[in-house]
Amino acid sequence: MSQHDETQILKAVTDRMIPKDEWPSASEGGVLTYLERYAVQDAATWTDVIEPGLGALNAEAGKLHNQPFSELSAHKQDQLLHDAERDFFQYWPVSSKRFFDTLLSLVVEGYYGSPESGGNIGGKSWDMIGYRPGPASGKNSVVPEGDLPQTPFNQLKDRYDVIVIGAGAGGSVAAAVLAEAGLQVLVVERGSWLRYGQVGTDHLRNHRLSKYGHNTGPELDGNPRTIIMAGGDKRITMPFEGDYHNNAMTVGGGTRIYGAQAWRFHPNDFRMASRYGVPEGSSLSDWPIQYEDLEPYYNRAEWEVGVSGDGNAHSGRGKRQHAYPMPALSPTLEAEHLARGAEKLGWETGPVPLLINSVQRDGRPACVRCGQCIGFACPTNSKNGGHNTMLVRAMATGNCDLICDTLVERIDTEGGKHATGVHLVQQSEGSVQRRQVRAGHIVVAAGAIESARLLLNSANDSEPNGIGNRNGQVGRNLQGHVYAGAYGLFDERVQDGLGPGVSIATFRFDHSNESGIIGGGLLANDFTRLPLIHWYRALGPDAARWGSKGKETMSESYLRTSQIQGPIQEIPNPESRVRLSKSVKDRFGIPVASLYGSVHPESLRAAEMLGEQAEKWLWAAGAREVWRTRPGSGLSAGQHQAGTLRMGNDPLTSVTDPLGRVHGYDNLWVSDGSVHVTNGGVNPVLTILALAFRTAENLVKQG
Repeated sequence: MSQHDETQILKAVTDRMIPKDEWPSASEGGVLTYLERYAVQDAATWTDVIEPGLGALNAEAGKLHNQPFSELSAHKQDQLLHDAERDFFQYWPVSSKRFFDTLLSLVVEGYYGSPESGGNIGGKSWDMIGYRPGPASGKNSVVPEGDLPQTPFNQLKDRYDVIVIGAGAGGSVAAAVLAEAGLQVLVVERGSWLRYGQVGTDHLRNHRLSKYGHNTGPELDGNPRTIIMAGGDKRITMPFEGDYHNNAMTVGGGTRIYGAQAWRFHPNDFRMASRYGVPEGSSLSDWPIQYEDLEPYYNRAEWEVGVSGDGNAHSGRGKRQHAYPMPALSPTLEAEHLARGAEKLGWETGPVPLLINSVQRDGRPACVRCGQCIGFACPTNSKNGGHNTMLVRAMATGNCDLICDTLVERIDTEGGKHATGVHLVQQSEGSVQRRQVRAGHIVVAAGAIESARLLLNSANDSEPNGIGNRNGQVGRNLQGHVYAGAYGLFDERVQDGLGPGVSIATFRFDHSNESGIIGGGLLANDFTRLPLIHWYRALGPDAARWGSKGKETMSESYLRTSQIQGPIQEIPNPESRVRLSKSVKDRFGIPVASLYGSVHPESLRAAEMLGEQAEKWLWAAGAREVWRTRPGSGLSAGQHQAGTLRMGNDPLTSVTDPLGRVHGYDNLWVSDGSVHVTNGGVNPVLTILALAFRTAENLVKQG
C-alpha cells in the first residue's frame, strides 16, 4: 500500500472513530498530526500493528465491496470497523481486535489529549465536553516560584551536622527543623529542581495518567525496577509503568504534584491489632505511639505547612487542640448533590482538608480552582508542599545546602551502631562523579521503596544483609492503599469544573461496628478528571466508545458523571516487600529495587464493602446509572507507599524505634512513610509531615 493510500485510509478510519458533527472530526481535530508523531516515537507498534491492520482493512473493503475503504459509505465503513473490533477477521497479519483497540486508543489520545502533544487543535474537544484546564477566573497568569539555590557537587562541605536524604514531605520538614535549630544540614535529592514550566502538563505523561512517561522523575532511562510475579517470573518495569510504584522524584517529592488531601489518622489506626486481632498471613500490629503522642505534631504540620479545612467536621476523628489555619474551600456542585444524597441516608459528611491555600497566606495566593491539579504542579504556587514551604524555611537560615540530581549510593557506618556519612554519585555532562561526605546524623527520607533499597545496599561487615536488617525486617510490610468505589451517571450536570474537585467525604465506614470488616476507610468524591481519564476509566460498562454515539457519550457524560472512592485500611503483609535485584542495576551500577507481594484478602473484603457503600451513596444522590470499580490483588504501594522500615519497640519485628531511629543506632533516622506500621484509611501525607516534625525535634534534643 502506497503512502498516499495509507494516509487516505487512515484519515477515513479516524474520521469514523470520531466523526464530524457540529464539532470537528478526528482529522480536523489534529489526530493525524498526533499519529505522525506517534509513528516516529513508537515505530515498532506502528509497523507491526497499525500499518498491517490498515492494509488488511483495505483488503477486506476490496474483497467485500470492490472499493477501497476510503471510498465506502459511512455505513459500510462502520460495519467493517465493528467486525474488526469483534475480531471477526481471522486471517489478518495482526489480530483485527488488537489493531482496532490500539488505533482507537491513539485516536482518542490525539483528540482529547493535550494540544502540546500534537493533537486536539485549539482544544476544541475540551470545549465540546465542557472541560476547563485553567483557573476558574479564566486568567492564566503563572505566579513565579521562589528560588532554591543549589550547591555544586565540588563545593559541598566535607562534613555536615545532618545529611537528609530526600527532599519530599518528610525530608523537607526535617531540614527546616534542623537548620532552624542551628545545625548545618545537607539535603540530597536524586531528582531535579523543576520550576512550574518544567514539570509539564501533558495529559499522557503525568503522575495521574502516565501512559508514556511522567512529568517529574526519575529519568526513564537507567532507573528500572524489577517486579516478581505471583508465579515467580521476573519482569523489568520502567518508572512510568504502574507496577514500578513510582512516587514523584523531584524537589518536593510527591508534594509537588499531589492532590494534597490532609487527613489525620484516626486514633484507632494506631491500635489496629488490639482492636481487631491479627488476621492469618498478615503482620497487622499496633503502633508504638498513640494518636495523643502525634496530635501536637499534626497541629504543627497543619499550621506550619498550611491546611485549609473545617475543624468541626468529621466528628470522632480524634480530639483537636486547634482549628485549621485556613477555612475550607467552598463546596463544588458535585459536593452539593452528594451532600443531599448523604442526608437521605443519614450519613455525616464534611469538606476535605487540603494542603492548599484557600486564602492568601505566606505571600502566596489562594487557589484559583483550576481543573488540572492532581498530577501537575500548581500554576499559582497555592499548593503547599515541601518545595515552597519547609525547604524555603530551611534555605533561609543559611544553614542548609541543597544538591539535586544526586544519588546516595550507600550509608557508611561503624560497628552497626553509628552512621558516619554517605557516598554520593552524580552524572554530569556525560561523566560520573563520586565523593564521600561525613555527617553527625543521617535522616533517610527517600520514600518507602528507595529508603529500604538504600539500607539494603549499605550492607557492611557488621550487617551483611543491610543496615538495620539483622532480623530480616528491612523492606517487609510494603503497602500503599487499595482503592474502591463507584461511578454514577446523572440526568443533570453535577460537575462545575472547580478544582481540585475533591470536596466532600464521609467516615461512616471507618472503624464502623456495622461494617463487619477490619478498619474500613474514607469515601470521598474524586479530583477533577482529565478528559482522557474520563474516556479510559469513567465511561459506563455498556457505553459507546467510538463513532457518533461514542462522541455523544463523551460530550454528554463528562459533566454528568460523579465518582466516589476511597482508600481502605490496608492490612500489611510481611511478604509484600522490597528486596535487591540480583541481576538488574541502575545507570550507576547499583542494584535496583525488586518488588514482590500481593494484597491481603481482608483488604479486598474491606474494599468490596466500601464499593457497595459508594454505590449506595450515588443512588441516593440521584444517579440514573451506577457501576462499581474493583481493585486487583497485586502489590499495592504507589504514591502512598509505606511500611518497609516500620517503627516499633521490638527489633525482632520492626526496623526503627518509636522516634524513627534505626534500632541499635544512635544517629540514623527515618523520616518518611516507611516507618508507618499501618497506613490509615486516608491519604498519609499529613502523618508523614507530623512524624517528621516529631523525629527532627527529638534529633535536635539529642544534639
